[in-house]
Amino acid sequence: MSKLSHLDSDNRPTMVDVSNKSVSQREAHARSVVKLPAEVLSHVANDEIPTRKGPVFATAIIAGVMAAKKTHELIPFCHPLGLDSCKVSIEIEDNNAVIDCICKVTHKTGVEMEALTGASVAALTIYDMLKALSHDIVISETKLMSKTGGKRSFKRDA
Repeated sequence: MSKLSHLDSDNRPTMVDVSNKSVSQREAHARSVVKLPAEVLSHVANDEIPTRKGPVFATAIIAGVMAAKKTHELIPFCHPLGLDSCKVSIEIEDNNAVIDCICKVTHKTGVEMEALTGASVAALTIYDMLKALSHDIVISETKLMSKTGGKRSFKRDA
């Protein structure tokens, strides 16, 4: 088993020391899927669901970007990163809202957690804004789709 990066030599939790790493361009793409029941989907117009709280997907996009920027405040050992870019998009596919969050940074550490946090909070925002229509909304999966930069790249098979 490989050593976990967030444990020191005494197996105590610690922040990873990135002081000797090289600065490079890094990118991560995460995806969350929100399963929407028919009674919610019936409210979709022009790829958006208007509610009294506002436009659901537009609000979720803003929430996802805000969350990605604040990841270091939520996940204890994440380094604070000044993101170069964070794009959140939402598409309706079948009965799902598919959320993609792509984060980019030029730094000594990657942006996987920022992308995952952005996608997750966008999904939670969709749930929050639509729960008045139905509680049968399921956030079914959040996963890293790809990452580049750093020691190794990753790309999930389709």
